[in-house]
Amino acid sequence: MATCEKLAKCPFYQGQMDMDSGLGSLYKKRYCEGDKTVCARYMIATTLGPDYVTNSIYPNMVDLAKKMIAEHKK
Repeated sequence: MATCEKLAKCPFYQGQMDMDSGLGSLYKKRYCEGDKTVCARYMIATTLGPDYVTNSIYPNMVDLAKKMIAEHKK
C-alpha cells in the first residue's frame, strides 16, 4: 500500500512519537505505510476535519474515532 499522504505533517509524529523505534515504528508500519483507512486519526481528519484530531488521539483508537464520528452525525 502507499504511504499515507498525511504522514509528513501528522502532529502525532512531529515530536509526540518516535517513528524509528518501539511503538512508533509499529504504528507507522501498520497505519502510515499499511492501511491508513483504519487509523483513528485519519478517519477523524477525513470525516470531521483535521481540527477534530487532538494530539491525545493515537492511531489505534478506532473505537473513539467511530464514536466521535457517530456523535457528530446526530
